[in-house]
Amino acid sequence: MTDHPEVEGACLCGAVRFALTLPSRFCAHCHCPNCRRAHGAAFATWAGFKKSQLRLLAGVDLLRTYLTESGATRGFCTQCGSPLFYEGPRWPGEVHVALASLRGPIDRQPAAHVYVDDRADWYPIHDALPQYGGESGIEPK
Repeated sequence: MTDHPEVEGACLCGAVRFALTLPSRFCAHCHCPNCRRAHGAAFATWAGFKKSQLRLLAGVDLLRTYLTESGATRGFCTQCGSPLFYEGPRWPGEVHVALASLRGPIDRQPAAHVYVDDRADWYPIHDALPQYGGESGIEPK
């Protein structure tokens, strides 16, 4: 049992279930081409956690990872295809969780758009959140 609040999440079919212990480290919209293709959307919204804050509850045997060219892994459910997790070499010890997979709110709202130089040209950003881009994807615009 934990002294910190938890939020649960799952894939679309519900076979892969997990719990995250709050607090989160960040929450942001990522516009990089890999996230856009993996999610089939204009951007993916991620919440970052220490890897030790993630607890798999069910469906471990259905969870698979895809290794990207950049050395990152993307975890997904093999039954329904839902993208769930991202772990990248730039953020050792962290797991980024698809915000849409969570069944409740976390301790923060999305705070920024990252990799905006790579955003889909058919999706204009109209909110007032800070935008980051450049070579690293996280340089102030």
